[in-house]
Amino acid sequence: MWLARRHPKLLAVTRASESGLRTAPRYPKRVTVLNAGTRTTLASLPLLAAGCDPVIDLQGTFFPAWLLCMIAGVVLTVALRPVFVRLGLEPYLGPLPLIYTSLAVLLTLGTWLVFFRT
Repeated sequence: MWLARRHPKLLAVTRASESGLRTAPRYPKRVTVLNAGTRTTLASLPLLAAGCDPVIDLQGTFFPAWLLCMIAGVVLTVALRPVFVRLGLEPYLGPLPLIYTSLAVLLTLGTWLVFFRT
């Protein structure tokens, strides 16, 4: 109720619902944290950074290096899963989607560091 005292529109909605009216409540407009210019700038930053990655020539086609590192990370994760099962560690790992996703990210970044560290 203390929130309703700070926002008069919310107080009106609360009172209308308490009085038994059958109309749909009207909620106050959402407050936006970022204005349109800031959102546009933040959305364009990944596009500007995308041109800075190394490109690999693989049999006449050009692949971004991060894509090959990501594929290597996923393949290594898939290869490590039977090792975890064989050692009996998988039941103790925790939430498996989170663990295997984190392992794939770790192996992807490790592959990037091994091959493209400058």
